[in-house]
Amino acid sequence: MTPADLAELLKATAAAVLTEHDLDLGALPATVTVERPRNLEHGDYATNLALQLGKKVGVNPRELAGWLATALTSADGIAAAEVAGPGFVNLRIEASAQGVIVTNVLDAGAGYGNSAELGGENINLEFVSANPTGPIHIGGTRWAAVGDALGRLLTTQGAAVTREYYFNDHGAQIDRFARSLVAAAKGEPAPEDGYAGTYINDIAADVLAKRPDVMSLPDDERQEAFREIGVDLMFTHIKESLHEFGTDFDVYTHEDSMHTSGRVDQAIAKLRETGNIYEKDGATWLRTTEFGDDKDRVVIKSDGNAAYIAGDLAYYLDKRQRGFDLCIYMLGADHHGYIARLKAAAAALGDDPNTVEVLIGQMVNLVRDGQPVRMSKRAGTVITLDDLVEAIGVDAARYSLIRSSVDTPIDIDLALWSSASNENPVYYVQYAHARLCALARNAADLGVTADTAHLDLLTHDKEGILIRNLGEFPRVLKAAAALREPHRVCRYLEDLAGDYHRFYDSCRVLPQGDEEPGDLNAARLALCAATRQVIANGLAILGVSAPERM
Repeated sequence: MTPADLAELLKATAAAVLTEHDLDLGALPATVTVERPRNLEHGDYATNLALQLGKKVGVNPRELAGWLATALTSADGIAAAEVAGPGFVNLRIEASAQGVIVTNVLDAGAGYGNSAELGGENINLEFVSANPTGPIHIGGTRWAAVGDALGRLLTTQGAAVTREYYFNDHGAQIDRFARSLVAAAKGEPAPEDGYAGTYINDIAADVLAKRPDVMSLPDDERQEAFREIGVDLMFTHIKESLHEFGTDFDVYTHEDSMHTSGRVDQAIAKLRETGNIYEKDGATWLRTTEFGDDKDRVVIKSDGNAAYIAGDLAYYLDKRQRGFDLCIYMLGADHHGYIARLKAAAAALGDDPNTVEVLIGQMVNLVRDGQPVRMSKRAGTVITLDDLVEAIGVDAARYSLIRSSVDTPIDIDLALWSSASNENPVYYVQYAHARLCALARNAADLGVTADTAHLDLLTHDKEGILIRNLGEFPRVLKAAAALREPHRVCRYLEDLAGDYHRFYDSCRVLPQGDEEPGDLNAARLALCAATRQVIANGLAILGVSAPERM
């Protein structure tokens, strides 16, 4: 019996009880809450349904809970139902009914946990979008891991997700980048407002190799050549780093195209139609204060050049014209002002501001022995994606960045995350998977086959705990997707790995010595196979490998 099955049983039982006592059926909630108690002595599951209904139907919740408990005791799959506290009902599930969870996992395989909760929703997920003026720094690396995991997570719930990288190749920062390359090619220090680091010298050398005549060009042509070739080289490096990190994108959109294609003009024309554009002091302004922003924003400056928000307006409109129902932007810690600005822009263009969702990520620090680590040589003082991967590997890097809520700053202890110990969360989870694979190999050698025919034999407390946790996986994915919190998957996997290790230490899976394999061995092996499948499914969402040997 899955949590979803139990919720439906509770709802049907409550309807019968209300009818029996001539009470209002309209009081039944659309969703019945079923939770696993923290204290295992309280049962396998608990519900507050009587507390929800009592006041609405004019019955003491504890009395109503008693009626529910009496009715549930005779229901198939329910071993016991007891009233607790002011009106909770604690439930114990029969092993035979609980075993369906194992069967469900094995039948669904890699699809276990998936749902159609977000079916039909077309989501644009924009993340990383680092300027092509240097390697991806540690903050952008956090978004590379979390954004990719969120995309995978939303997909499991039925959403059509397009991962998009907004390529910031328009504006002053690109000009500074080009001037820095020219200075490096001349052997001069970087301009005061430019970029420094070994990577600048490397790219400048690559430009010279590609265009041996570049230094003989007139100043403006030389600057443009370094700009065009240098940006392309930098972005190629960024794409390669992201790919090696396990993060790939479906679409790369160039900011410059918003201006050269006429999309900025199209967005401004639409805003004029809605009456949300006005002229003042020789500039063109957007009435964002009408939609919750703290001040109106200049779209076209008095010198005729487009302000940065002009590209944002065009880009949002472009996304909507491509058919996206929801546009999720994942931005850095210094972008809080963009939340109101982007929602206001959507509203000004005549859309529901809820078509825009902005997630803000906090800072990441690397530490060793409690002290900050400064390790990048290529990028000056900036710590990069490549630095982190070199220090602890792709799997540990991704897991460590996903494991905490994005609105929380995190310290990554390099010694911990590179260790092969149970203190290292990713090692702990991966070791559980590898241990399960080793168990399956040993079972094959002994001729023991997993079988779901006798799951009713799984009556040990540790077996029940493990099975019920497997049953929670779909609910974890649903909540994590709805809340945009892939870190919930990490924490779930760590709990599941712990439950498995405790089960394995208490329940012998394979026969020993001259013992003949029996039905209990086959049932426990099926439980182990289901556990391995769920761990593999969870790690796949995180973009972390599920090793068969460690």
